[in-house]
Amino acid sequence: MSQDYNTLKINTDDLDIVTIVINRPKKMNALNDQVLDELEEAFQWVQGNDELKAVIVTGAGDKAFVAGADIKELQELNETSGQQASKKGQRIFQFIENMKKPVVAAVNGYALGGGTELAMACHLRIAGSNAAFGLPEVGLGLIPGYGGTQRLAQIVGRPKALEMILTTQQIKAEQALKLGLANQLADGDPVEEARNLIADILKNGPIAVQKAIQAVYQSGKSQGFEAEAALFGQLCETDDFKEGSAAFLEKRKPEFKGE
Repeated sequence: MSQDYNTLKINTDDLDIVTIVINRPKKMNALNDQVLDELEEAFQWVQGNDELKAVIVTGAGDKAFVAGADIKELQELNETSGQQASKKGQRIFQFIENMKKPVVAAVNGYALGGGTELAMACHLRIAGSNAAFGLPEVGLGLIPGYGGTQRLAQIVGRPKALEMILTTQQIKAEQALKLGLANQLADGDPVEEARNLIADILKNGPIAVQKAIQAVYQSGKSQGFEAEAALFGQLCETDDFKEGSAAFLEKRKPEFKGE
């Protein structure tokens, strides 16, 4: 890609999977305003480029995915600016969650505070053997502000979310898997495991993958079943569905075109 970033490294592989690396290893890849701005710009670029198929998010080095927010920036906040900062983080992470393309977090090392919030905004999470999740904000006199109180409760349940937030406890990789906070554990490089997972996803109908993500995120909402039915109906009109069903009956591999 032509864009230059100060806090991110971005590359695209032969499957058109984009890897976004948060590149502040000396700061444990902490989220500051510049990182958030560049993440927003990068994800908007991916969303708007039809040739790109999926995203992997990870951190530079082997110590941290993202070890929280930039504490020096947080110290400067008052009630008004604090609310604005929270809404900014929520907006960006909501954009990631609403991506039409699969987004997988490859969690290498510490994912604390904003790091856990970023990982939870991704559709799927691969945890490396040294991964650690946690929301330690109350230890600073704050609460998670980028959607963490909401997404953690949805993923692990309200009682466990409260326990993690109120005690600031860290969850290691194996426990994260048991709780559903991680989808898979990586035997080796979590980025490579994430790539393998996405490669399996990309074998399927791209429009169906997009609609499935939309439908699942409607679960638990009052109109969730109606949304599922509407999306199901839309897919029945696609060429991909006609190709997929014909291939099944003809006992061959489908050739999806995303149409």
